[in-house]
Amino acid sequence: MRIGVIGLGVMGKNHLRVLNTIADAEIIAVCDPVAEGDFGVPLFKSVDEMIETTKFDGMIIAVPTAFHKEVALKCINKGINVLIEKPVAPTAKDGLEILKAANKAGVKTAVGYIERFNPVVASLKEELKGKELYSISMTRVGPIPPRIADVGILTDLSVHDIDLIRHISGKEILNSNIFKSQKIHNHYEDNAILSFELEGDVTASITTNWLTPFKKRVMEVAAKEAYYEADLMSQGLSEYSSYQGTNRFNSYAVSDIFVKKQEPLLNELHAFIRFIKTGERQNLASIEDSVKTIEISQGKN
Repeated sequence: MRIGVIGLGVMGKNHLRVLNTIADAEIIAVCDPVAEGDFGVPLFKSVDEMIETTKFDGMIIAVPTAFHKEVALKCINKGINVLIEKPVAPTAKDGLEILKAANKAGVKTAVGYIERFNPVVASLKEELKGKELYSISMTRVGPIPPRIADVGILTDLSVHDIDLIRHISGKEILNSNIFKSQKIHNHYEDNAILSFELEGDVTASITTNWLTPFKKRVMEVAAKEAYYEADLMSQGLSEYSSYQGTNRFNSYAVSDIFVKKQEPLLNELHAFIRFIKTGERQNLASIEDSVKTIEISQGKN
């Protein structure tokens, strides 16, 4: 598959690094208006020039969120399949415009919600099969990243976890409440707590901020049969279950569930290549998925 990368910031360079390890992917060009250096392939400063002079099977769009729609539409209108970094666009309206153009052009589109491809998420989802869910709790905190200037924490971080809640539970979010504040960011919110009501009387919550001096990425799920804690950074998964006995409310068993550690981005890019070849989406998020997360993060569900 002849692949290009547009946007060579932190995430774009990660895509470039991982794509270079995939036998079925050939990077044939990259694009960034300010990047310098040798990337081993032609470096274009203009998206228009890049897509007019080079034939692609797929494109990775890793530009700032504000430019997603502009760049995606250019690629889609040239018949190029695209993987757009999350969220698909700054607003649901922009996302729907991209979807409409993709449907008209008949190209394949996916949105890069990388946590879907975290092995610990896949293992947790497997453990939850057939179990009655009670609640889901997400914590995603850390120091403010210097690269984020065009969006706040709801658009940059909470969309990961809104998507994960829907992905893990297989349920839609019916109602939500969002509490947010701006403490240190120049323009946008950097601290938020979100709470949700899901189908089937399941509750969920997200705690997220750019105020914590260390990174923490944890998902906790309470089910009728057991309680699970997944560390998305270490890819560790623990199950807590009650002992069978008279003292079941004061004692419990803990077991560590084996998770084969893998790089989530590698899994995601393999899935994108297969999607281009076969049309099989697997766990890749759709534009519709991303539009829903945008609407929920903006309190419009």
